[in-house]
Amino acid sequence: MTTREIVHEDRDLAQLGLAGFLVLVGVVTLWDTTRLEVGFADPVGPQAFPYVVGTGSLLLGLALGVAALAGSRGEVEGGEDVDLDQSTDWQTVGRLVGVLVLTVLTVSWLGWALTGAGLFAGAAWSLGSRTLVRDVLVGLALAVGSWYAFVVGLGVPLAPGVLDGIL
Repeated sequence: MTTREIVHEDRDLAQLGLAGFLVLVGVVTLWDTTRLEVGFADPVGPQAFPYVVGTGSLLLGLALGVAALAGSRGEVEGGEDVDLDQSTDWQTVGRLVGVLVLTVLTVSWLGWALTGAGLFAGAAWSLGSRTLVRDVLVGLALAVGSWYAFVVGLGVPLAPGVLDGIL
């Protein structure tokens, strides 16, 4: 083998691709930040955060690119509990897709509190849970809690649906 072939074998193309993407995101962010119009009264301005993000992305991309070209590779995770010889359980995937589609179709009519509870219970059922009453109660608590967190805490309106006036 020639030196050129050895160096090429040591390169991780996925890391190089990610490095290039990070550099591109950093350059575009920095370029776009220079086009922001800022008033004279704001000492920091809206550019501070995009400059930090763009510079960070650019520097991380460059560092990852240098490391990948030097032959650095990520370590394989040792404790992963996945059997790669097993095929995909398409029945479970189909159930989860069905639950998601049902959620999308009913959220404007039923509202988030009820569809969120159904989403939780349906996903739990799809993944093997057989305690429907507990799943619905936990889903209802999470969905109503998140509805109040968004509507009251953050001021982001979520559809109340059939529970309009009750929540």
